[in-house]
Amino acid sequence: MGGTLRVDHAVSSGTFSLDGETFDVDNNIWVVGDDEECIVIDAPHSVEDILAVVGERRVKAIVCTHAHDDHVRVAPALREKVVAPILLHPADGPVWELTHTDHLWDLDLADGSEIQVAGTTLSVLHTPGHAPGAVCLYAPDLHCVFTGDTLFNGGPGATGRSFSDRPTLEDSIRAKLFGLPDDTVVHTGHGDDTTIGAEAAALGR
Repeated sequence: MGGTLRVDHAVSSGTFSLDGETFDVDNNIWVVGDDEECIVIDAPHSVEDILAVVGERRVKAIVCTHAHDDHVRVAPALREKVVAPILLHPADGPVWELTHTDHLWDLDLADGSEIQVAGTTLSVLHTPGHAPGAVCLYAPDLHCVFTGDTLFNGGPGATGRSFSDRPTLEDSIRAKLFGLPDDTVVHTGHGDDTTIGAEAAALGR
């Protein structure tokens, strides 16, 4: 067997660019698996930073929570290194093309899709608003959900830029996330963890 199922984490620093502006950002790298195989959630900034978390494990998939450049910039390069498919919701195709004109992702995510790794299942929750194809990944066996930039410690993600909409985002969060158990840990795309219960209390169900 591959040992204990776990979530590994690191932070990678780089930039985020959209609508003609660029900002310095720190992104969370999340890797879910055991000692033998794993999936990588998002591919920000640095292939080396991601591989340091992966180690010697086989990567089954590179799962993108959405296609902003700070989440997918090194996805094609990582794909070459680990020989694993890139998964993205097709509604984020126009956002992907802002960063990658010569590369496509491999497999489409859809609401209700399931991703299997290391004996556990992550369920795909389509949560448009921050981006049209944004998804969250719910891992009930690990009592956590990976929310990308949909939900942070402190509330919903940003919606002030192209392809985003605040009412849509809040509707997504209430419909898809606030029904999860209150003690579900929220692993975010940037910043600290939170819980579903804390964010539901702040935003209101």
